[in-house]
Amino acid sequence: MHRARIALQASTRTGNTERFASWLLNKPQAAAATVYANRPKSSTAAEPFLNGSSSAYVETMYNNWLSDPNSVHASWDAFFRNATNGAQPGVAYTPPPNLAPYSKNEVPLTSLVPASGGMPSISAGSPINEKIIDDHLAVQAIIRSYQSRGHLVARLDPLGISTGDPSSSGDWHGGLRAFASEVVIRQHVRFDEADMDRVFKLPSTTFIGEKEKALPLREILNRLEQAYCNNIGIEFMFINSLEQCNWIRQRMEPPNVTKMSNDQKRLILARLTRSTGFENFLAKKWSSEKRFGLEGCEILIPAMKQVIDTSTRLGVESIIMGMPHRGRLNVLANVCRKPLHQLFTQFAGLEAEDDGSGDVKYHLGTYIERLNRVTNKNIRLAVCANPSHLEAVDPVVQGKTRAEQFYRGDNEGKKVMSILLHGDAAFAGQGVVFETMHLSDLPAYTTHGTVHIVANNQIGFTTDPRHSRSSAYCTDVARVVNAPIFHVNSDNPEAVMHVCNVAAEWRATFHKDVVIDIVSYRRNGHNEVDEPMFTQPLMYQKIRKTKPVLEKYADQLITEGVVTAEEVKDVKDKYEKICEDAYNQAKQETHIKYKDWLDSPWSGFFEGKDPLKMSTTGVVEETLVHIGKRFSSPPPNAAEFEIHKGLLRILKARMEMVENRTVDWALAEAMAFGSLLKEGIHVRLSGEDVERGTFSHRHHVLHHQKVDKATYCPLAHLYPDQAPYTVCNSSLSEYGVLGFEVGYSVTNPNALVLWEAQFGDFNNVAQCIIDQFISSGQAKWVRQSGIVLLQPHGMEGMGPEHSSARLERFLQMSADDPDYMPPESPDYEVRQLHDCNWIVANCSSPASLFHILRRQIALPFRKPLILMTPKSLLRHPECKSTFDDMVEGTTFRRLIPEEGPAAQNPSNVRKVAFCSGRVYYDLLKQRREKNLEKDIAIVRLEQISPFPYDQIKAEIAKYPNAQLVWSQEEHKNMGSWSYIEPRFRTLLQNQKHIRPMSRSQTGGWFSQLFGKAEAPQSDQTGPHTEAVPRTISYNGRATAASPATGSKAAHNKELRNLLEEFCVL
Repeated sequence: MHRARIALQASTRTGNTERFASWLLNKPQAAAATVYANRPKSSTAAEPFLNGSSSAYVETMYNNWLSDPNSVHASWDAFFRNATNGAQPGVAYTPPPNLAPYSKNEVPLTSLVPASGGMPSISAGSPINEKIIDDHLAVQAIIRSYQSRGHLVARLDPLGISTGDPSSSGDWHGGLRAFASEVVIRQHVRFDEADMDRVFKLPSTTFIGEKEKALPLREILNRLEQAYCNNIGIEFMFINSLEQCNWIRQRMEPPNVTKMSNDQKRLILARLTRSTGFENFLAKKWSSEKRFGLEGCEILIPAMKQVIDTSTRLGVESIIMGMPHRGRLNVLANVCRKPLHQLFTQFAGLEAEDDGSGDVKYHLGTYIERLNRVTNKNIRLAVCANPSHLEAVDPVVQGKTRAEQFYRGDNEGKKVMSILLHGDAAFAGQGVVFETMHLSDLPAYTTHGTVHIVANNQIGFTTDPRHSRSSAYCTDVARVVNAPIFHVNSDNPEAVMHVCNVAAEWRATFHKDVVIDIVSYRRNGHNEVDEPMFTQPLMYQKIRKTKPVLEKYADQLITEGVVTAEEVKDVKDKYEKICEDAYNQAKQETHIKYKDWLDSPWSGFFEGKDPLKMSTTGVVEETLVHIGKRFSSPPPNAAEFEIHKGLLRILKARMEMVENRTVDWALAEAMAFGSLLKEGIHVRLSGEDVERGTFSHRHHVLHHQKVDKATYCPLAHLYPDQAPYTVCNSSLSEYGVLGFEVGYSVTNPNALVLWEAQFGDFNNVAQCIIDQFISSGQAKWVRQSGIVLLQPHGMEGMGPEHSSARLERFLQMSADDPDYMPPESPDYEVRQLHDCNWIVANCSSPASLFHILRRQIALPFRKPLILMTPKSLLRHPECKSTFDDMVEGTTFRRLIPEEGPAAQNPSNVRKVAFCSGRVYYDLLKQRREKNLEKDIAIVRLEQISPFPYDQIKAEIAKYPNAQLVWSQEEHKNMGSWSYIEPRFRTLLQNQKHIRPMSRSQTGGWFSQLFGKAEAPQSDQTGPHTEAVPRTISYNGRATAASPATGSKAAHNKELRNLLEEFCVL
């Protein structure tokens, strides 16, 4: 209709002053109306009908018709009948039916006018009044306007603030609210009262008529008002699928579609009573405690249960949920059915009987398996623990959901789904929402549809929505993924339940995201001790006068005769007694247990294991050779698979390394992955450009050079019975994708999950996930994760944003005490790993990478691994390892000692340089060039945290006369120095170093000036030597604000200074 209007306006601008209907009917092929293009009036229609050559022919046909109407063509018969009946010139002609199929932008003219309700039919040959067609097009435009913009005037706000009080507008015109007409059907024709009872045919894009094909205008408008402008507002017309739009129309437009049975109404009332009663009980018992209650949006609990009920009925068996703090305790109690006494003990301030620092009660998660009493099916419910950082849990939930779908073989998301709860301000304000939304349709990240529920308080802490978002709704972010958005008034429980049913069915049908925006209010302040009248006085005056939804709905059902007042009171009293009994039981508890709140239990993983026994990480050489050759070969039996010539050279070089029993960084990584896959361990590598690798070193996915989407992944085809291997390029996101992989990693301990930053510098975009989930997750929530963060790191003259993975930040968050050196024991390494919060390493050899990745699975527990990875070392000729460092009997070396000439005569070594990572090769080259290989020993720390006290102690003792120095390429206030210096101090505090006395100690001023110094005694004290505490000094770049210089010349100068200082003895 809109395009037809445009065509009309265009024709009018070119001088055609006819009305639209006349323009349409005067087309030579009037059986089909083209509604897309602007076609000028036919020249045939403009010619005089009767001219000298045709009048005789027409007269002959007329005489034949008079004698026998059947003797002429049907078109002539219709023409003469119309002319005889008084039709005006130009109107009597009726063309024959068009048997050709209509083009893409054409519709039959007859479809615009119903052949019922007393309206004339075009096919009957009746004259067509141009107003009929204009009016029908206007009605269709009105229907579309309601579908597109009806939500703008829907009565969504239970407080009547955002849209005014609709009940007081009072101005109706023929069944249409005046204020609605201005917004919803602006620019369209206004009908008179006389038109209200005219019958109009309904288009195929509406279902307000159910089985009726035509309705009076008054009924059309009333049904549209009820469907789109009542307590439900729907945004869906932006969806670019007619099937999906019609699916929504079918479930929202028919009359009485939200009608519930009496049993359903009683169930809603019972659930609403529990939701309200729980908050009232907490308010009564702990009036001054922060609990972030749900008052004002109590309908959230019945809504969630309705989504779960419908989803369970449709086949879902497991639901993972993420939510903010508001209403969390209520969700745990009444949705998950967490035992109430465990909830109430969280208010008692009891000590924990298990390890960990714990978290506040409104951050805790849980895992429950129970029977859904409505569907009589078992359901698993998990609420993920989360920090106060709003929406940070969203990608974690999605990753956990995806992982559970993967391990169940649920490739379509029919068995496992996610529900995400949001606050209105956070949903609009937090960028991670957008990042998470954009994962929803990516092949390696989709969870096949998420139900988003917004508890819309219409306020964020103290900030008015007018100051917290630029969009009309807080949910507009969902439009980018074509997710339908259902806004619903929280004070209409039945409308809320209907929307929840439709949302759950949508997810089950289309496996796409959907949003339920429950427009409500917050009866208290941000928390229970906050005063909201300071900043929202008018809003809270209105809230104080608003009855709770439970009272409103109970009164409604009593009026309808569904329940009695006594029954309402009985349900309230029963639930209060349940709470009282649980409260009394909670008072008997003496301790709390953090493990009661675990959201990701690993059944059977810890049972029967020695918590301090680690499996070996070496691999038989046959396995290394097999993996290396497969990784270095094109697809077998696929000669037509055309590989890039540059890649063929890389594959050839890899094969030569395998034959020479050596590996570089990429080959060592592949062998670690492949050997784990052989052992049945699923490996997933995710991040920006990881398939090829940022530095074009990995090439785990080979692409056919002539065929689109034809790829081959060698590591996925190593063994017929291997575990699955997933390598996937992510969206350009750190926060969202790292959160996703954290959720994936906590689902199953028997998997190696890795996230690689494009450059380590970019990990600070995901700092929230690192701080709140990875670093402290086990301490707060007793939840282990073995995730690996690969962080390209190294000062190579690439500028401030391509040099540093901020190693110092990870070390600063390591939880080991710098003033305490653990006692040595046979299981020293494993015990340190068990007690730490994560592992930070900066490996310098491919063999170290191989072993440390395999150690992640060999440990009897799981810890995050923060791994600084190289850039230039990926192709450094000296950065290679042999199979001898990786075969059976070899392990990860936390420290690699000096193995050159300096180690042969350690007492003569004058300096021991400890270092980590890439700088080792710079030091090695400088030492070689200065011929100091006997004077300086270089010791590499492959694992920095936990600090390998035992091995460093042995190395220091090996070189009793050497000065100790820490060499690093980072600036002094960055890198490892701030972490290792106090730990070296702790280690060295009882060790002495023998050195010559200063001149002031060996004689007077004369001998100091002219006396001959004696040679120092290296292995024992003498008259001119002294024993002093050993210390470690710093060798590296000076302090700086920026991680690296942007000048190549400045970079080279800094490196020269570092290396020159390293050589000073």
